[in-house]
Amino acid sequence: MPLSVVGPRWLSRPVTPAPALPNPAAGPRSPAQLISYLLEPKNWLIVTVPLIGAHADGLAGVGWGLLAVFFAAVLPTLFISYGIRHGRWADRNVGARRPRLIVLAFITVSVAAGLILLIVLGAPVMVTGYLAFMLTSVAVLAVITTAWKISIHCAVASGSVAILALTYGPLVLPGFLLVALLGWSRVSLKDHTTAQVVGGMVLGALAALLAYATLAGAAGLSRHRQQPGRRQASRYATLAERRLLAWSR
Repeated sequence: MPLSVVGPRWLSRPVTPAPALPNPAAGPRSPAQLISYLLEPKNWLIVTVPLIGAHADGLAGVGWGLLAVFFAAVLPTLFISYGIRHGRWADRNVGARRPRLIVLAFITVSVAAGLILLIVLGAPVMVTGYLAFMLTSVAVLAVITTAWKISIHCAVASGSVAILALTYGPLVLPGFLLVALLGWSRVSLKDHTTAQVVGGMVLGALAALLAYATLAGAAGLSRHRQQPGRRQASRYATLAERRLLAWSR
């Protein structure tokens, strides 16, 4: 029953309680929400980029990867959380088209800034190259999003598993089971259609394959010009070429 405020006539109009807003801090409430939360893009990037760095330059590469993660995952997550707190969008998924494009624009700027910094500081080519392809992928996703709500969750997940499998070998391939599970959760939550989920998976995997082929080729072309202290990079180039050749058979 509506509440009434005692006082002058203009204050005595019924006051209807505002509907309760969803509480993002409440956390996931169903298996599909939990899966979508645990396998969100940020978490894939936190794992993938340092592993790519480790393969390129050992422990130092992990450090470069973590620096890249700050721009590719941490800053975008803080931006999304800021938008939730100020009512710009309802949750971390940012489902509406216009807010989604705003978030993608911020990610583009953040990744570009990180890429410039890594290049200036002399990060390994595999880390800077991977970040460059990430920047291109975000731009492509933004263009697609203007007309179709492709699944960014599935694009990042599929691309992460693909690039790790190409880098470390087929033992990583079971990770695609997690990608499929994530796809189910996105459809179950009605955040995406099956076509949007599959489209994201295909785009992510193709982007990873293109990135790996390009970066492995670039490393192979440059290995003959390595200085004596650069044997680690030369070794990586050889392994990358062998891996790519094995996958092409």
